Amino acid sequence: MAIFVTQDGSHSVFAEKYGVSYHSKYGAVTESAHVFINAGLRFKAVVQPEISILEVGFGTGLNAFMTWLEAERRNLHVHYVGIEAYPIDTAEADALNYADQLDAPNRQTDFSRLHQCAWNRSVKLSEHFSLHKKQIRLEAFRTTQRFDLVYFDAFAPQAQPELWTERILGLMYNVLKPDGALVTYCAQGAFKRTLKKIGFDVEDLEGPPGKRQMTRGLK
Repeated sequence: MAIFVTQDGSHSVFAEKYGVSYHSKYGAVTESAHVFINAGLRFKAVVQPEISILEVGFGTGLNAFMTWLEAERRNLHVHYVGIEAYPIDTAEADALNYADQLDAPNRQTDFSRLHQCAWNRSVKLSEHFSLHKKQIRLEAFRTTQRFDLVYFDAFAPQAQPELWTERILGLMYNVLKPDGALVTYCAQGAFKRTLKKIGFDVEDLEGPPGKRQMTRGLK
């Protein structure tokens, strides 16, 4: 894996296995803030102070870190489950500049804790944020837990088509609570048609820089 700087100054990682990067070249922090924090977390925080989140593609931990910081700012209580089949190592994580880019240089240790804490068990990282990382392929993921929000941040359909099937997206629908939401950067027509077929109400939202649209699916 190779770290590179995106256009907003924040780091991303190039995944050689799939030939794609973890974030948009137009800005990793900008994309995560727009798609997952603004359209996801803040959307749900309007109506509830306690939120359970499933992230598909824990990756660099950026979405989790931004969610943790936002939970503290808004006095939320977030229970966060992150699925990742191929975790980055702690040395790579420590080299990422997200704490500085988010004007939280004093939180670099907390960002590191996201990667250092144990896999496959729940860890309370603060009064506002608990994390349960699951090292597993999404196709093998099973749970009885239900979530308010899904961050669907898998690699793009052309890189990982097996994660964008009707079966997988149906699983996402089933793990959402009533009135739950799924947010993703993807706005492909075939993907949105599959969401509608499963039962989602699909919203086309303005995309982050470099993308015309993003998608939010409501249960």
